[in-house]
This record gives sequence, C-alpha cells and structure tokens, in this order.
Amino acid sequence: MKALAVDSANTKIYIAAKNDDKIITSIFDIGMKQSETLLPAISYVLEQAKLTAEELDYTALCKGPGSFTGLRLGFAALKALELANGTHIYGVMSLDAYANAYMDFPQTIVSVIDAKKEKFYAVAYKNKNCILKAGDYEIETIIDSIKDSSKQDSKGIIVTGPDAKAFAEIAKEKLSGTEVLFTKTQIPSTDSLFEIAEKMIEKKEPPLSEYEGPEYMRASEAEENLTK
Repeated sequence: MKALAVDSANTKIYIAAKNDDKIITSIFDIGMKQSETLLPAISYVLEQAKLTAEELDYTALCKGPGSFTGLRLGFAALKALELANGTHIYGVMSLDAYANAYMDFPQTIVSVIDAKKEKFYAVAYKNKNCILKAGDYEIETIIDSIKDSSKQDSKGIIVTGPDAKAFAEIAKEKLSGTEVLFTKTQIPSTDSLFEIAEKMIEKKEPPLSEYEGPEYMRASEAEENLTK
C-alpha cells in the first residue's frame, strides 16, 4: 500500500511515506518549530519515496494525547490531503503507537508522555491486555495500576514513549525490587502507525470522520483559565 504517517504529538516529529515495501522516514527534533517544518517535511518524504499525494491509499497520524499545537498541525495537514484527494485518515492513540513495538514482550509495558503538573498521560499493557486505559494520571495512580502486575512475575516493566526515562526513574524508586527498563531510543512511531492503520483497514474499521479532531485528554491552559 501507499501511505503517509505523521506523529506530531511531541516536539520530536516523525514523518514517513510508504511506497509498498519501501519506507522513507524523517525525524525532526525541532522544539516548538513544527509549523515551519511539517509541510516541507511531508513533501520531502513523499518525493524521496517517489510518491505523489494523489497516489496515497491512506494517511495515519497520532491523534493524541500530546502537544496541543503539534496535534492540530498534524490534523490540519492530513485533512487538507483528505479534502483535496479524498484520502482517508486513520487516527491512532499516541500512547498505543509508542507501545506497539513492545506488545509481544513478556514484561508489563507502560507508555508515557509527560503531561506536566506532576502528571503523565499513560497506558499500560500486560500480555497484550490493557491494565490501565489511556488517560491523564497522577504518578501514584499509574504506579498502583502496575504494582500488582509487576508482583505476579519477575519479568519487570518496560517504559516507552518520549518521556520514558523520566517516568522510569520515578518507577524505580517506588517499585523497589522490580526491574524497570526504559527505551533509550524510540522506535519510529510511524512504523507502528502504518501497522496499526493497515490492521484497521483489514478489519474494515472506519477512518476518522470529517468532524473528528485531536484527543487532548486535558483542557488547554487557556480553556482552564476561562473556567476559573
């Protein structure tokens, strides 16, 4: 299949184009400059994969949680392609995209994004079964949810996601006696976006509707200020 995948949920952006068995991936660690980079980067990976936007069978993106600005930019870019060419968009929870590469591992898998304010966006799996649904959590809530799982065997915990190291350091202190590993190098989330999206297509699951947007899991700071 021919496809485009975008993960702009964090300051490090992953963009990839797939032309059947050939995948071209670009990674941009650019802080808050996503708006200047995203569209030229999409054009670049399509060109390198020898694809045009009109040839795409589908697009896929991380739909949240993550950076409010980054998510909006990703949606805007792919919805423009949908409007121009009718290309369906498949949305994948960011945390699931980061966890996907480790789902066959025997350890408990915890996927995290730093949500600030001493909280993390997190999801946890054990043997491919969700033991903590994706949400915006206090650190203690996440630790409690994986504590029982980690006690059941000696396989330990793998923490993944863009803020794996920060959470793993906390978990090591609070889960003494449990081996806590973290992924030092993040596998490109776009690989998982392609894999998950094509499973959705195979199962005939619907793409995003035209009215669907990012799943933030938290009100923005501006929205919170309006309610005060």
